[in-house]
Amino acid sequence: MSGDEAFRRELNRRSSDPSQRHWVYVPYDQLTDEIGPLSRLKPGEAGIVLIESGWKAARRPYHKQKLALILSSQRHFALEQAARGVAVRYRATRLPYAAALREEIPELGPLAMMEPAERELRADLNPLVEAGLLDVGPHEGWITSPNDFAASQKPSPPWRMDAFYRYVRRKTGLLMVHGRPEGGKYSYDVENGQPWRGQPAAPEALEFPADTIKREVVDFVESSFASHPGVLTPAALPATKSDAEALWAWALRECLPWFGPYEDAMSMKARDLFHTRISFLLHVHRLLPRRVVADAAAMDAPLASREGFVRQVLGWREFVRHVHLRTDGFRDLQGVDARAVGAWDAPAAAPSALAAAERLPPAFWGTPSGLHCLDSVVRSILETGYSHHITRLMVLSNLATLLGVSPRHLTDWFWVMYTDAFDWVVEPNVLGMGTFAVGDLMTTKPYVSGAAYIDRMSDYCSGCAFDPRVDCPITPLYWTFLERNEKRLQANPRMRLPLASLRKRGEDRRRSDRMVTEWAAAKLRNGRRLRPPDRPMAPG
Repeated sequence: MSGDEAFRRELNRRSSDPSQRHWVYVPYDQLTDEIGPLSRLKPGEAGIVLIESGWKAARRPYHKQKLALILSSQRHFALEQAARGVAVRYRATRLPYAAALREEIPELGPLAMMEPAERELRADLNPLVEAGLLDVGPHEGWITSPNDFAASQKPSPPWRMDAFYRYVRRKTGLLMVHGRPEGGKYSYDVENGQPWRGQPAAPEALEFPADTIKREVVDFVESSFASHPGVLTPAALPATKSDAEALWAWALRECLPWFGPYEDAMSMKARDLFHTRISFLLHVHRLLPRRVVADAAAMDAPLASREGFVRQVLGWREFVRHVHLRTDGFRDLQGVDARAVGAWDAPAAAPSALAAAERLPPAFWGTPSGLHCLDSVVRSILETGYSHHITRLMVLSNLATLLGVSPRHLTDWFWVMYTDAFDWVVEPNVLGMGTFAVGDLMTTKPYVSGAAYIDRMSDYCSGCAFDPRVDCPITPLYWTFLERNEKRLQANPRMRLPLASLRKRGEDRRRSDRMVTEWAAAKLRNGRRLRPPDRPMAPG
C-alpha cells in the first residue's frame, strides 16, 4: 500500500513520543476512542497500531467507494488520535493483519484489542491470540450480549428477531414507559409501508469537504484498483469525525421525521428517500450504535419513525450479529447443505436450503437486463456503493432468488458492492433473509414477490418497457419459483396462502409461466436484454 505522502507528513507533524505507552491494536472497523481499551487510557499513555492491508483490499474486487471510505476513515482517525497526543504506529503493507502485527510485537510488546466484529479478521488473528501476543477483550460497540440473545430465544433454532427485540427493549428501557412500550406496541412495521409519491420532499444527500487526505486516497484507489467496480465520489466520503457528526445531525433533522412511513418505499426520483446513510459509520464505529438509538428515541418525531429506526439498529442489526456468531458464520448448521465455496479466493459457508445454484447474471454488474427496477438499483449501487434495505431485499435478492441464483455468489456480490457490507451483517442479511438459504433459522418465510409488489411500492415500473399487470416476467418467475419449491415450502405456515393460489393456477397458465421463466433466465444468464416483443406467447 502507498499513495500516502501527504498523510505521512501530517501524521509526522502531529506525532508524539512513543515511549512508555500502552499499545492497542485498532482494527479498521473500531475507529473510536469512546469504547474499549483506548477509552480507558489517557492520551499520553496510549499508543495505537493501525494497519492498511493490501491483502485485504485485493482479496475481493471491492467497490472503489468502499475502499476509499475505509482508507480515508482510518487515516483521519490516525490523525485525530495523534492530535490528542496518542502515539500512532501506522503500517501500510501487503501482508495479512496477523503477519503485519507479528512484526510489530517484538518492539511494542503484546497488544490489547477489542474482539473483532468480522469472523474473517478473528480467524486471521487467532494464532496471535493463542500465542498470548494479543490480549482480546469484549467488543464494547454492541448494545447487547450473547446472554441477551440466549435469554430471548428458545434453546435451539429457529431464532426470531421479534422476541429478541421485545426483550432488549424491556432491558434497555428504550421507547418504554413504566415497563410498557411507548404507544402500546413494540412495532409499528404495519404502519410503515407506504409508497412515496413525491411528497414530502426527500432531502438532498449531504456532501463532505474533499480535503488533502481524501483526495490522496481517491487518487490511490483510482490508480491501484482501477479494475474494481464502481464510481468513486470524493464528496460522498464522510471520513472525519466532524463529517460523521454532520451526517448524523442531517439524518436527525432531514430523514428520521419521515423515515417510518416511507422506509419500504422505492423511487428513481429519490434513491435513498429518508434513509439515514449512516450504516457504514455505525459498522466502523465513527458513530456508536448505543448513542444513535438513544438520540433517535429521544427526538421530537412521530413514534412510528423513531420506533422504526430503533428496530433497525437495536433489533435487526444486533440480532443478525448474534445469529452469525452462534452459527460460526453459518458453518455450524443442521439440516442445511453448507459447503465451503466462494466467488473469489475466500471460501465461505454456502448454505442453500432451496438448492439454488445458478450463476449471478451479468445484469448485477451493470449489463442492461431490460427490467427497469433491477437496472435502476444496480446503476445506483455502481454510482454510490449503496442502496437502502428494501431495494436490497425486494429487488436484488428477490430477483436472484426467483432465478435460482447461488445464495453464496449473491452474498459475495453484496459484500464487494456495498460500502456497509461486512461478513457479520451481509451474510445473515443475504443468506438468512434475502435468499432463505438457511431455511427458517432466522426468518419465517422466503421474501419473494411478483411484479405487483414492486409496482405498488415504487415508480420503477413507469419507466419500464414491461407492464407489471400484463407482461412483466417477474410475475411468471414468482409462480415458477413457488412451483419449483412447493415440496420444500409446503410445511411452512406462512406459505400456505401463496401455495394455495399456486394450486388454483391452471395448467395452461403454469405452462406459460415456465416458458417465460426459461426465456427470461436464459437471456439474463447470457447477458441479453429482455424485450416485450421477444416474450413467449401464452398457449391458446
